[in-house]
Amino acid sequence: MALDRRIHAFRPDLAEASLQGRVDAARFTNGAPAQVRVPRIALRAKPDVFCGLDTELILGEGVRVFEVADGWAWVKSDLDDYVGYLPQAAIIDTAPTPTHWVTVPRTFLYPEPDMKRPPVEAVSMGSRMTVTSEAETRGTRYLLTTEGAVIARHLAPVGATISDDYVDVAARFLETPYLWGGRTGFGLDCSGLVQLSMMMAGRAAPRDSDQQAAMPGEGLRRSELTRGDLVFWKGHVGIMEDRDILLHANGHTMSVAREKLDDAIGRIASLYGQPTCFKRLDCK
Repeated sequence: MALDRRIHAFRPDLAEASLQGRVDAARFTNGAPAQVRVPRIALRAKPDVFCGLDTELILGEGVRVFEVADGWAWVKSDLDDYVGYLPQAAIIDTAPTPTHWVTVPRTFLYPEPDMKRPPVEAVSMGSRMTVTSEAETRGTRYLLTTEGAVIARHLAPVGATISDDYVDVAARFLETPYLWGGRTGFGLDCSGLVQLSMMMAGRAAPRDSDQQAAMPGEGLRRSELTRGDLVFWKGHVGIMEDRDILLHANGHTMSVAREKLDDAIGRIASLYGQPTCFKRLDCK
């Protein structure tokens, strides 16, 4: 497999140990485990706040830290192997293993179990935290976590699915703003929508659309498309809600939106050409 800087950590001075013998580097390392400690953080190709957003990591996700220097950490995501730089302050070396994750598009962390208190943070679907106890206030049940109190029905044990149908999950993000590199309930790009929706339906998907196009599956004709199939363009992906309607995060509406597939094909053609493939994954 050719080396890809998105999922392989290598520089002339340092590289991940698994690449020894494949790249030249002054030093190799296995890295050290750490955990994201903030609700969401940009992962960038360079240690520079003005460098474009590649993807995002969210609360409680694990990383391998290869280097910390000048306030930046060079890391690799445990979730999808994405490599990049984030502020050192966004991660913590030692933290309890998360027990629960958020199962709604967005929710709040409260300083105590009372929804009338001003929340301390808002967190996205997929965010992980450790539940320590529970409480009830005025008939509303809360789970108390190391980060704050959360409405109990907004959390489930890590790995619990919210639907067997990832299209159903994706539809919950309708009208969420489009964000290049986004993969949270506060902003999504096209492949971020696919990845997050599949994750909450119990399936693993890589981060970017070209990686998703390479997932095992069956190539289709336009006439064969049905719910859950994927449509790929160069640099874009959408999910079929049924045989005619595409659900996708897109820069045209700047949101997650429904669009007739034929309309999307016609609109996109002048910018990026025709779809590169129609695909049914091995397990939708």
